[in-house]
Amino acid sequence: MILAHNHPSGHLRPSHGDRETTRRLVEVSEVVGIEILDHLIVGDGYLSMKAQGLL
Repeated sequence: MILAHNHPSGHLRPSHGDRETTRRLVEVSEVVGIEILDHLIVGDGYLSMKAQGLL
């Protein structure tokens, strides 16, 4: 699964809430056997949390 959400402000820096939600979703996905491949933040471009080492 790939998660994605937008930041209407255009800023791509993951917030504390973004990081915490991603962490919790990864925990749950492991329980149900679904691999989370990445979490993308879309704004003025995009940011891959996996590429940033945050996944």
